[in-house]
Amino acid sequence: MVYRSGQLVRSAARTGVVFVPRRTLTSTPIRCAANNGEKKTGLLASFKNLFIGDSAKGSKVTHRPSAPQKEEGGLGGNSIFGSDLTAPSSGPTPSRAKQEKQTETEESPRLEKRDATRLRAALHPDPNAQLRWERKMAIRDIRKRGRLPMKVQIKRSERESLSKSQWIKTSLKKLGPLARQIAGKNIDEAILQMRFSNKKAARDVLEHLEHAKNVAVVRAGMGLNDPAAETPKPITVTLKTGERKKINDPSAIYIQEAWVNRGPYGYEMDHRARGQINRMRPPTTSLSVLLKEEKTRIREWEQREAKAQRERRSQLWTQLPDRKIPTQNQYYSW
Repeated sequence: MVYRSGQLVRSAARTGVVFVPRRTLTSTPIRCAANNGEKKTGLLASFKNLFIGDSAKGSKVTHRPSAPQKEEGGLGGNSIFGSDLTAPSSGPTPSRAKQEKQTETEESPRLEKRDATRLRAALHPDPNAQLRWERKMAIRDIRKRGRLPMKVQIKRSERESLSKSQWIKTSLKKLGPLARQIAGKNIDEAILQMRFSNKKAARDVLEHLEHAKNVAVVRAGMGLNDPAAETPKPITVTLKTGERKKINDPSAIYIQEAWVNRGPYGYEMDHRARGQINRMRPPTTSLSVLLKEEKTRIREWEQREAKAQRERRSQLWTQLPDRKIPTQNQYYSW
């Protein structure tokens, strides 16, 4: 006999066993769920109960012991989240009750009462490095006779603020001309020009300039006049470009430098005719501005004028003094 699947099957009369195809067998055996105290029904169960008896009557159902209840953790006595998290909605938990008793009996130690040896590892991990730095600073002050370098004097006397914008969805060619347009101008004048500009990127530049101005005023204290001080006289300076500028307020904010940074490329899909789709990579850029006060511009102009005067003095011709020429010889010296 040939089975439908193509397998050759012997007759059942010779072996006495009925053939069952392999594909009809299940891959996993069937298992019955455990009976938890319920009386079984069926023909086999009825015969078993008739001759043996009902075993379910004498059996006792045992339940599995439940896991112990979890106990929530608590916070320290000086935790800043104690007022929000330690207030229970329906009665305090055991840990919270212990915490309340502990806070009532013991107070958290103050900073002055803490052991300094334990905090030293975090505050001063390398004390020898601190001593070496102090020794180096003392030696430098002695060698320079207490005179500070020019860079340190400028940092202590003049204020500045560096601000970088977020990524703007535009290219370098479009944002670069705007950065060159506002460089060197007063912050209020630059904001006014960006407000009335027809460029699309001028809106983002305007928002960034307003943010940079607020940051410079709040964090660096720039642009704040002393009401008790006398109003300074206006001074006219010459810029590096040769332009003459009149400064009425030395504490006014101006843009010292403005440059553009290239950012990551985006990803967009351009749907075209006939079901075609093009992949576009729109560029992103950012604008960085360095804000300083007008007193910096005045100092730079004074330094340029002093340097130019030194160069002119070095090129002046001076007459030799009228005195006798010694060490004369009747022969040539060569």
